Amino acid sequence: MTNPFLSTMRMRRGQVIIEAMIALGVLTIGFLGVVTLLSRSLSLNRVVADDYAATYLAAEGIEVVKNLIDANTIQGRPWGTDLSDGDYELEYDTTFSASAPLGYNPNALVAYVGRAIRVDPATKIYSYRGSSPTSFTRRIRIANVTADEVQVNAIVRWTARGGANSEINLEDHFFRWRP
Repeated sequence: MTNPFLSTMRMRRGQVIIEAMIALGVLTIGFLGVVTLLSRSLSLNRVVADDYAATYLAAEGIEVVKNLIDANTIQGRPWGTDLSDGDYELEYDTTFSASAPLGYNPNALVAYVGRAIRVDPATKIYSYRGSSPTSFTRRIRIANVTADEVQVNAIVRWTARGGANSEINLEDHFFRWRP
């Protein structure tokens, strides 16, 4: 005769193993979901960092052209001096000297040749003179729409993760509003 207590214990022991395996499976799937989410968010962090850098490089391009226009006005030069139609790279020096008051550099806009922007790892300053190359290129496109209006596009291109080509194009219009 079989003991009903022992047979019940054997059935429960098998049930506990099945429950443990199911619980372990659920925990594993949950853990893998969290790891996948973290991995994806870390990879997107790099994409967002590149987008921010490109946006700021483009905004800097617009601001430097605005600074050149303002420097022309302040120093009594004619409207549109050094702002011919074309594509340019921006080699801007913000140092102050007696020969270049207000940081004005008439050679800030040089013909566009597609050079990559570089970064100085110590100062984190982007320029064409930095020591570490980046995947960013910046093109400043100037178009004199009318005698009193200049259209400026700052186009930053780079190769994102996975080899995708990305681009940010900021546009601004500057008007001669002073007589």
